[in-house]
Amino acid sequence: MSQEQQVGTTLDMPINVEETPPRKGHPKGLGVLFTTEMWERFNFYGMRAILSLFLINALAFKDSDSSLIYGGFLGLCYLTPMLGGFMSDKFLGNRNCIILGGLTMAVGQFMLFMSASQYKTDLHFAQTIMYIALGVIILGNGFFKPNISSMVGSLYPKADTRLDSAFTIFYMGINVGAFLGNFICSTVGDVKHGDVRVVEAFKYGFLAAGAAMLIATITFFILKNKYIVTPEGKPIGGRPRKGAVAAAVSEDTVEAKFTGKSIFLISLLMLALYFTFQYLAWDPSSMPIPSGASGLGGYFSALASSPIKTFVYPFIYASGLSLAVFILTDKSLTKVETQRILVIYIVGFFVIFFWACFEQAGSSLTFIADQQTDTNILGWQMPPSLVQNFNAIFIVIFAFPFSWMWVQLSKKGKEPISPVKQSIGLLLLSAGYFVIAMRVRSLGMTEKMGVGWLIILYLLHTLGELCLSPIGLSLVSKLSPQRFSSLLFGVFFLSNAAGYALAGTLGALIPNTTDKFVAASKQGIDLQAVLDKRLVPSPAQADFLKTAKISMDNPHFVGFTIHNLFEFFMVFVVLSGVASVLLFLISGRLKKMMHGVR
Repeated sequence: MSQEQQVGTTLDMPINVEETPPRKGHPKGLGVLFTTEMWERFNFYGMRAILSLFLINALAFKDSDSSLIYGGFLGLCYLTPMLGGFMSDKFLGNRNCIILGGLTMAVGQFMLFMSASQYKTDLHFAQTIMYIALGVIILGNGFFKPNISSMVGSLYPKADTRLDSAFTIFYMGINVGAFLGNFICSTVGDVKHGDVRVVEAFKYGFLAAGAAMLIATITFFILKNKYIVTPEGKPIGGRPRKGAVAAAVSEDTVEAKFTGKSIFLISLLMLALYFTFQYLAWDPSSMPIPSGASGLGGYFSALASSPIKTFVYPFIYASGLSLAVFILTDKSLTKVETQRILVIYIVGFFVIFFWACFEQAGSSLTFIADQQTDTNILGWQMPPSLVQNFNAIFIVIFAFPFSWMWVQLSKKGKEPISPVKQSIGLLLLSAGYFVIAMRVRSLGMTEKMGVGWLIILYLLHTLGELCLSPIGLSLVSKLSPQRFSSLLFGVFFLSNAAGYALAGTLGALIPNTTDKFVAASKQGIDLQAVLDKRLVPSPAQADFLKTAKISMDNPHFVGFTIHNLFEFFMVFVVLSGVASVLLFLISGRLKKMMHGVR
């Protein structure tokens, strides 16, 4: 059932065009991109599954520090697509960026293999190599991520009704890769004999991830020329054409026009935002100014005690906001284009809260699976890092039904607009955390819950993800002017970057889990009394708690003290629930700003 769609012309006057009628099937290029992304996601999610446990068990980081590193890594992974999108749109093109990014990420995984091989002989060297490896993967992901997503949209005419279905299929490829990567890397890398973890096994998980990334890059390189083409058979993703030649191809390929003044002002805005976020991240109680220090030197010395939280996270937030504003300074934007871009930004803001809550899977939820959950299934002791793989399993099961459902609702004229779908996704996320919060509320300090409760959580989170993430990718493809396609995918991914950074901050709020209470009890320490400030530990006891990386204080969040896992999970219930309601309430206004795009 076709419908009228308004699009902007170069004179900023809306015209009506027929939405492209659906064609049978999908282009073969979608299969190539599906396969390439599948192996790349094997690499990324396989490494992600074991990263936090590797940091704690091999590289001797605390749980909270591991969460901050995890959040900073993921945040930067989704900030660098801004750079990759810009380089693609201006200089290299989609194809070259995908190949460059793929090879770079493979190198990073092999460096993690080196770190996991050296931690016993030289811990400091292993930690240093780990940081470098994560930096290399972050850079490679920035080139790879926005460009392959952008190419999916280029396979179809601009208003093709198959686009939501295509992105859902593509999204299933992501999760097939996530399932395989999580399963294989966790199986070979997260090995336990009883309660004893084989720390040396982590390196094999990283090795498998690196091999998968090489397969992804080689697959794309061999098949790109034959199948990655437009409906008219023209190659997609080559180096960008400029000037009159490009303008002759399409009205929508007008070259971006940024002035030197706008670049200067955006640079100042970025600096101002950076120092503002840095100040907001400073907690004087946990990051005190060193004795004898004062002024700016003392202030920055205090910040240096938690560099990821006070230097990396502010950079993520400031860069993302500044680069998003930068696009709006382009002089070639029409009124309709500007409003559509603003919709991308508004939706992206709410997506921050989705990913901040959802991405506890690789940090706090993995810690819960490791220490607070009985992972025995029919006599098989599931590796804790493998529990999060139920997300990928449910994606594979439900991706096609969701794709079919949206198509059927569209035919009947009952399909909700994208922001409404995304508000439903946030509500399901909140429901998942509410279920687990109710379960842990009745747990004793040293009790464990059944793994089935985490499976229910991942089911609800997966259904929410299917309502939000692939629909968001499709929305960006529909609303983006072609000359900003890759860059706006990068902007949308900045909401992921901010969400993951926030996920690291929130994950660090997790209170002491079962293993901490058991370890303290064996030393005759009443940890609960210490946390409640009813008992002051002796110097020897305090030294033990510090060495064992057991916190003597309850975490705090916006003025509230988190005493237990119930209160910890309720933080996510409230954040995602409130975001869901607000997004639903403004969806009508967003619909008008989309000018006919659904």
